[in-house]
Amino acid sequence: MSFLIDSSIMITSQILFFGFGWLFFMRQLFKDYEVRQYVVQVIFSVTFAFSCTMFELIIFEILGVLNSSSRYFHWKMNLCVILLILVFMVPFYIGYFIVSNIRLLHKQRLLFSCLLWLTFMYFFWKLGDPFPILSPKHGILSIEQLISRVGVIGVTLMALLSGFGAVNCPYTYMSYFLRNVTDTDILALERRLLQTMDMIISKKKRMAMTRRTMFQKGEVHNKPSGFWGMIKSVTTSAPGSESILYSSA
Repeated sequence: MSFLIDSSIMITSQILFFGFGWLFFMRQLFKDYEVRQYVVQVIFSVTFAFSCTMFELIIFEILGVLNSSSRYFHWKMNLCVILLILVFMVPFYIGYFIVSNIRLLHKQRLLFSCLLWLTFMYFFWKLGDPFPILSPKHGILSIEQLISRVGVIGVTLMALLSGFGAVNCPYTYMSYFLRNVTDTDILALERRLLQTMDMIISKKKRMAMTRRTMFQKGEVHNKPSGFWGMIKSVTTSAPGSESILYSSA
């Protein structure tokens, strides 16, 4: 009796998740497209429903909801359905859709779709050769063999998407954090730049006039030369230079 109650709860949640996935597909993903592929909608909604159901089972396992045997049964059933969709249905329908768009292969699209799916299965199965996936305890088409290969592909794709998102997201949304520069700000900065340049020119003129005055008084010829003269010129300052500093300040 408890198994039937648990199964009814899981079926009800799957129906709700399927409806939510269907609405999300219609209202968000393909709201601007006139061509409707109902097979794609069904596959997406079923995959979304079973994925959410597995997440729900993880929460039920933590909280201790439902019977342990019913949780294990529905977990294994959901896992088998998702693997069936990911490994068999989705690749076959992608190949069928590609072949259907080629006019030369339109008459024999089912045959070429099967050939594409077999090619995919060959590379999918050869993907597990470099990894310690094969085990004599499990069969060739067991859940462990399929989910291990799906896990390798999934982790690789997640790493690629994470790296792309880490680079693309700041590049895309950095403009929201930047201050908008107006023409008034540019004109104000140009005025400040002109004022700074005028100040530098005026200081250079004062320094040139002071040097000319010092040269006329003969202070330049009295400066000592050599290493000690350089040290003395650094440590001591002329009264004219002090007036330059005070006037510029």
